[in-house]
Amino acid sequence: MIDTVVESPPARTASRLSPVLLILGPVALTLALGLWGIRRDGTLWGDEAVTYEIAHRTVPEIWRTLGSVDAVHGLYYLLMHALFTVWEGGLVALRLPSAVGMTVTAAGVTLIGARLAGPRAGLLAGLLLPLLPTVQRFAQEGRSYALVCGLVTCGTWLLLERRWAVYGAVMLVACLLHEFAVLALLAHGVTVLGRWPCAEVVPDRRGTARSGRRVGLGLGKTRARGWTVAAGAVAVGLAPLAAFSTTQAGQVEWIGRPGAGQLAVFGALALLGWACARTPSGQAVRSVALPLLILPMGLLMAVSFVHPLFVDRYVLPYVIGLALLLGAVLDQYWSRALALSAAAAAMLTLVAHGPFLRSPDSRKNDVRAVAHAIRDTADPGDGLLFTPARRRVWTLVEPAAFRELTDLSLDGAPRASDTLFGREARPAEIRARMLASRRIVVVRDLAGQPLDTASGEEMKRAVLHSYFEECEGRREVGQARITVFARPGAC
Repeated sequence: MIDTVVESPPARTASRLSPVLLILGPVALTLALGLWGIRRDGTLWGDEAVTYEIAHRTVPEIWRTLGSVDAVHGLYYLLMHALFTVWEGGLVALRLPSAVGMTVTAAGVTLIGARLAGPRAGLLAGLLLPLLPTVQRFAQEGRSYALVCGLVTCGTWLLLERRWAVYGAVMLVACLLHEFAVLALLAHGVTVLGRWPCAEVVPDRRGTARSGRRVGLGLGKTRARGWTVAAGAVAVGLAPLAAFSTTQAGQVEWIGRPGAGQLAVFGALALLGWACARTPSGQAVRSVALPLLILPMGLLMAVSFVHPLFVDRYVLPYVIGLALLLGAVLDQYWSRALALSAAAAAMLTLVAHGPFLRSPDSRKNDVRAVAHAIRDTADPGDGLLFTPARRRVWTLVEPAAFRELTDLSLDGAPRASDTLFGREARPAEIRARMLASRRIVVVRDLAGQPLDTASGEEMKRAVLHSYFEECEGRREVGQARITVFARPGAC
């Protein structure tokens, strides 16, 4: 319940706008940017290809596939399967849920900012959010991250409303869409249990922000008890998936420890958030915004020095906290000159980053470009070898490009074997098939990437080294290195 009343600087703008009118601008801007160039000239990167292919399997096939791979994305695949069943909308249908997820995020950020720091601060936060290049990128990706961001935003609003049953349900769905949403749940715990000298704007009877008085969030036994019960229910609901997903931990072996660039970005965001939180308006949102900005990213990064797991999209809800803090600070120092400067900066961001984010070159791993490059490199009847085998994902959406080639290590196609990358033959069988071939088109990672130590992968490399020579004409497309190997004299 309400714990403390404190004085604060007068609210700068009292708005009579209803919540619907207040969110109209952020919603329109976010949705427009999400739909702008959503097809990206027909390109599709690797993870999106996985979403597209698995979502087009039957429900029993999806269920069996999740038993061996990608269980953490199971709910998302089922949701996408339902969408494609109703509407076969191709790349637009694949990416539209993400655009909607970010639009919900912008609406929620606007309402949270208005509640904590005033209507103008909320409006500015909601308008800033879709201008962030990271937000524009993930608003157009056929993966679960934008949907998780939208659900975490809704959960944050429900946290402030103390609607614990609905809060628990929303956060559980977010965690089932991606397990690392549980880090946002922990950030909410810091908000509830921390002793923050900040406040919510008190509305008057007309629903208008009342200047000069704010109500502290505080500790509060009722709030603490409600969050603890809801968080416990989320943990119980998530536990079976979390336990089972540990059996598929090999899927994230490609993730390395955080590099200097990632550490620098985190440090810069943390310093920016801390500086914003020290301003009078920043103090109004910091109990909610600062934990979301810093805690999920910081925890995952710290864990990654022991067991590498850090990828920035796994903690995407940090943009909620960043937008809230920036919106509050802009409101604090608002002036006509600042408004013009902010508008100019927004236009510069859109001009500098917008077209690139919607171009084929914005993603390194366009599966269609890789498939076409393999088709142009190979001759009919050539052998085909993916090393590591997980790069067979590049065949998922363009199977016609490989019909005249023989996949030498494949013992069961991905869909037929209820797997993601297909079932590999035994090393001895792979060796025999390779030795029976005169020419092999080898599709590998770029030089410098760690080598897969599985016995089948070692066999592929050993046979190529001992019995084949590399022909001229190597091609690199995105993250793929395509090379023809032939028996001596057959290049």
